[in-house]
Amino acid sequence: MSSDETVLADLGYRQEFKRDFSRFELFGLSFSIMGIVQSIASILFYSIPYGGPVSMVWGWLAGSVFIICIALAISELGSSAPTSGGLYYWTFMYSSPRYRKFLSWLIGYVNTIGYIAGVAAVDYSCAVAILTAATLGSDGTYEPTTAQIYGVFCALLASHALLASLATKVIARLQIVYVLLNIAVFFAIVIAIPAATPVELKNDAKYAFGHFENLSGYPDGFAFFMSFLAPLWTIGGFDTPVHISEEAKNARTAVPFAIMSATTLGCILGFAVNICLVLNMGTDLVSIIASPIGQPMATILFNSLGTRGTIAFWVFIIMTLYMAAMDLLISASRQAFAFSRDGALPLSAFLYKMNSYTGTPANCVCVCAIIAAMLGLLSFAGSAAIGAIFTMGIACQYICYCTPVVARFLGGQSFTPGPFNLGRASGPVASVASVFMIFMIVVLFFPTTPGPVAQDMNYSSVVVGGTIILASMYYFVSGQFWFTGPVTTLQDECAEKRTSVGTSSQGSK
Repeated sequence: MSSDETVLADLGYRQEFKRDFSRFELFGLSFSIMGIVQSIASILFYSIPYGGPVSMVWGWLAGSVFIICIALAISELGSSAPTSGGLYYWTFMYSSPRYRKFLSWLIGYVNTIGYIAGVAAVDYSCAVAILTAATLGSDGTYEPTTAQIYGVFCALLASHALLASLATKVIARLQIVYVLLNIAVFFAIVIAIPAATPVELKNDAKYAFGHFENLSGYPDGFAFFMSFLAPLWTIGGFDTPVHISEEAKNARTAVPFAIMSATTLGCILGFAVNICLVLNMGTDLVSIIASPIGQPMATILFNSLGTRGTIAFWVFIIMTLYMAAMDLLISASRQAFAFSRDGALPLSAFLYKMNSYTGTPANCVCVCAIIAAMLGLLSFAGSAAIGAIFTMGIACQYICYCTPVVARFLGGQSFTPGPFNLGRASGPVASVASVFMIFMIVVLFFPTTPGPVAQDMNYSSVVVGGTIILASMYYFVSGQFWFTGPVTTLQDECAEKRTSVGTSSQGSK
């Protein structure tokens, strides 16, 4: 038994995946999900109005400091107990015995639904980006309908379901390609935009680093806090390496390495991209947001590079969005697999199955993709409804991150640190991370502008609250009578070995 298998056995599980992810490939998966350039391209709607250049630069930097604190806290937990269950498993381990079953159940459901919402959000962004390219190519004469966007969205989900069901070794090797492409897109953007931007659109340092322009309607101070949503949406998925930990070599060190390296690099590269944009986007922020192109990043690229250059860059942004959505679906399926392994999900017997050919949970992949497609139907209810799915994924993440971090220090249970630990700094770092997460969960539920009408409301509080209420009802009506928390699978392995030995003995006689 390898050291990884021993660690997993100590957590109560037998080895079922093939450990084909190297440390770098695990980093690649986390970094590709963040996908700095394409993520910033998707969230400029939420960063430009809340202070303009100052919020894009300094709001990003301030938010990054807190985000790194969260990554440190999650890395410690991942180094101590690297299992695909991750957040709900840790919640059970460190919570008070009185509440641990319910909290573990709740975090398991919120994390699973949150990941699926993330898949839906990124694939929907990818579909919009694809059709934005068509708009650019038609000189603005083509405007996609909601039905067309949804059709492309479903096609993307279907292709991702196929790719995410491939063998672990294939998925792991793809991460190398994804990292290289993401880095190439980053350098292409920060080199090409300054080189091609007309002089009249170039901004001086005073404007780029000191101009605050609040277009949101909120007070300036609160608008600056709202700008933290940009790094939150971009630098997310801290737990993705945890969900792949049972497929990684030397998981106790590989998981924290992947989390910290991807988060730190993402914060730095994102800061550089934002500086590049504020120096080369001109000063008319309203025209960037309200452009008929329909996408602020595409508008900035168009103003600097023209139609052909923008389409060329946009193709690469689409590719990186496509990669991020695939990796999110992989992580979502591993979370669903772990939760069904513990018997918590409906149809757990169906979901807790490995494909005999690929050695991956193909059933979980397909079910996650189908649910994501169902969430995408909200697009027909309007932009506010589909916008709730974007926010839902982040809000669910932060609820799930915060709970085990707080439980570790307040649950009264012992904690055995792994190779990566902060020592005496653990408590202060976790405290800063927890306060920030609680604050940002509240901010996430605010509408984009004060005094909104129905179509401008932020309905994420409704969908997140609905998820929590439904999961809680299911627990108290049914789950409390049979859910016992994480279930060991070692007994199953022992039974299989005894059966195998018995069969061999009979054969020898």
